[in-house]
Amino acid sequence: MQRTTLAGLVAAMLVGGAGVWAVVRSADKSPATPASAEAGPAAGALRFYRDPTPVPPVELRDLDGRAIVSAGWKGKVILVNFWATWCPPCREEIPALVALQEKYRDQLQIIGISEDEGSIDGVRRFAAARRINYPIVMLTPELERTFPGVNALPTTFVVDREGRVVQKHVGMLNPTLTERETRALAGMDVNAAIELVDRGKPAKLENAAQVTNIPGIDLRALSPEQRVAAMQKLNAEGCTCGCDLTVARCRVDDPDCGTSLPLARQIVAAIK
Repeated sequence: MQRTTLAGLVAAMLVGGAGVWAVVRSADKSPATPASAEAGPAAGALRFYRDPTPVPPVELRDLDGRAIVSAGWKGKVILVNFWATWCPPCREEIPALVALQEKYRDQLQIIGISEDEGSIDGVRRFAAARRINYPIVMLTPELERTFPGVNALPTTFVVDREGRVVQKHVGMLNPTLTERETRALAGMDVNAAIELVDRGKPAKLENAAQVTNIPGIDLRALSPEQRVAAMQKLNAEGCTCGCDLTVARCRVDDPDCGTSLPLARQIVAAIK
């Protein structure tokens, strides 16, 4: 079996940009095709981690069992995108990711990590129907250890050309911001300042993120189908505490809320 590592793939790359939890989504719906990042005034600083962490070795196989060849990644920025077919914001951001991969195919490699628990054939059909032009890998315990802290979908890790995680975005990506980050890390022109920031605590969930790890709620006893149904309902039903959030988001943003916990338990109990 061929093995490939994210760290090993880019360990020998030249440093192009400055070394790099939630993206602010624009009020207007983002276009599927990324806007040009070369022209216009700077739209705020790009923030990359001051202390980026190397990605440890990890084996990747696509939906057809093929090893992902490391030679094709040399000199590229990597976006590791955790998603699922049942996740509405994941589905919504796919056209922008497809457009970004096509536009920057020489500088960028996107890898989709599917958290679907059903048939791999279903994920394969989904990817084909949407003409996804980047490899899709099913989630494994090894990938969970390599990219820890994925508690909501979509979540995207930004890896620089040295194989280091330089940013982590929770929720739907802003295509324009993602393009600007890609250009900066690839050593291309971008009209933006670079800020080095400390890796902070997770921000409150924004950008339509779908919570998958809900404080006080154990979904392990459910079947895969039941877990999907529970997560969808917990991420859709509103909490009645007055927070104007879904039950899932209220549990994450305010784990001490005395309203969201019994509501979440009722939702899960009704699905069992």
